[in-house]
Amino acid sequence: MTFPHDPLVSPQWLADHIADPKLRVVDASYKMPAARPPSAHDEYLARHLPGAAFYDVDAVAEPGNPLPHMVPSPEDFARYVGALGVGNDSLVVVYDAGNYLGAPRAWWSFKLYGFDNVRVLEGGLKAWVADGRATESGAVASPTQDFAPRFDAARLRKIDQMVANLTSQAEQVLDARSRERYEGAVAEPWPGRRPGRIPGSLSVPFGELLNADGTMKSPDALRAVFAAAGVDLDKPIVTSCGSGVTAAVITLALARIGIDRTALYDGSWAEWGLPDGPPVATGAA
Repeated sequence: MTFPHDPLVSPQWLADHIADPKLRVVDASYKMPAARPPSAHDEYLARHLPGAAFYDVDAVAEPGNPLPHMVPSPEDFARYVGALGVGNDSLVVVYDAGNYLGAPRAWWSFKLYGFDNVRVLEGGLKAWVADGRATESGAVASPTQDFAPRFDAARLRKIDQMVANLTSQAEQVLDARSRERYEGAVAEPWPGRRPGRIPGSLSVPFGELLNADGTMKSPDALRAVFAAAGVDLDKPIVTSCGSGVTAAVITLALARIGIDRTALYDGSWAEWGLPDGPPVATGAA
C-alpha cells in the first residue's frame, strides 16, 4: 500500500485500507485550555476509530518548558510514538474531532522528525461517523515499535530566528489566529500575553482554509485564500498562531497545494506575546 500524494485521505480511502498491518491510526484531537469538559482524551475513550491510539498534543512536549506543548527532543518523540505502535515502516493516518484542532499539529510533528508516511483524515471523526462507519471505545494498547527520528530543523523556527526576520524580512510570517486577535482588537486567551501580532506578518485565519462542513478547501480555493491575504507562494513561509497548533493548519493547506518546505514557529503568540517579548503591531494591516 502507498499513500496518495495529497496530505489528506478520505474516510473511504481509510476504510478501504484500515486492515493493512502497517497502518497505524492515531487520534490527535485537541481542545483549547479554556474548553469545557470532557477532555479530548475522555472523548477519545468514549468513541474513536477502530484501533486508534491517542496522541496527546500537550504530552508530546519538552519537559519543564513553561510554554505550551513545545516540541520535545527527537529521543522523547521517538519514545512517545513508538509506544503508540508507530515504527519507521508504519503508515500513519492522524485525525481529530473534525475541527482541524490537533491532527495537523501531529502531522507536522511527524514531518519535523523526518517521517513522511503520514496523512490527515479529511473531516476527522465527524466525517467518519457521518458516513455511518464503526467506532470503538476504551483505550487501545499496541506493541511498542522502534522509531528512529531524523530531526528536520528547517521545519522549525525559534524566537531568535523570528526576531532576526523582523530585519531581514527573508520569510513571510502567516498568522492563523482570528483577524481580531491579529489586529489586537480583543484580549488574548493565553493569560498575560499582550494583544497584537508579529510586525510584518500576514493574516490567514485557519478557518478561512476550511469549508462550511469542516473539510479543507480545494487546492484552487486555497490558492485564492493565500492570494487574497497577499502571500507570495514563491517565497519562504513561516506559519504562526497562538501556541503552534492551528499554525499547522496553514502548513497542511500549503502542503496540499504542493508547498511542503515551510517552517512553523513553535512558540507562536504564547511566547512572542509575553510582557517582555519582542515588538508587537496592532490595528489593521
